[in-house]
Amino acid sequence: MTRRPAPPSAVRSGSGAPSNERRRVDVRDWVGGIRFSAFTAIMLGLVVLAAFVLVPTIGTYLDQRQQIAALEEAVQVTEQQVADLEAERERWSDPAYITAQARERLYYVTPGEVVYLIDNDLPAAERPQEQDAVSDEVAETRTDWMSQLVRSVTGAGLAQTATTAP
Repeated sequence: MTRRPAPPSAVRSGSGAPSNERRRVDVRDWVGGIRFSAFTAIMLGLVVLAAFVLVPTIGTYLDQRQQIAALEEAVQVTEQQVADLEAERERWSDPAYITAQARERLYYVTPGEVVYLIDNDLPAAERPQEQDAVSDEVAETRTDWMSQLVRSVTGAGLAQTATTAP
C-alpha cells in the first residue's frame, strides 16, 4: 500500500502556519475547467422549472397557513364568548342573582322595605349648568337665510386675513 503525497495547500510548515510556497488559484483556469454538457443544461433547466413551479405554491401555502392561524384565533375568541354567555346563563338561573338584579336595575323592593332615592347628590361643581328657559313666542328672522348664507360664504372666501370672534 503506497501513500499519496498531500496536496500543496495541505502542506504546513513545522510551526503550524501555512507555508509561503502556497499555490495561487487562477480563476480563469478554474472556470475553464467546468464542463457544460447537455445533461448539465437539462438538469439546470429542471431546477429553474421546479423553482418557477414551487415558489407560487409555497406562497399559496404560506397564505393559507396565515388564514388558518387567523381563523383558529377567531374560533378561540368565539369559544371564549360562548363560555362567557354560558356563565351568564348560569348566573341568571340563580334566584338570588335575579333578585339582586331586580333590586339594582329596577329598584324593586320586598314588602315592608323603605327605599330612599337621593336626587342631585352631585357636588355643585359637577352639576350641569341651568339653561335659559325656552320661550313660547315664535321669532322671525329679519333677513332671508339663503342670502345670508351666500354672503357668509363669499365673505369667508374673499377674506385676506383670519379674524377671531370678539
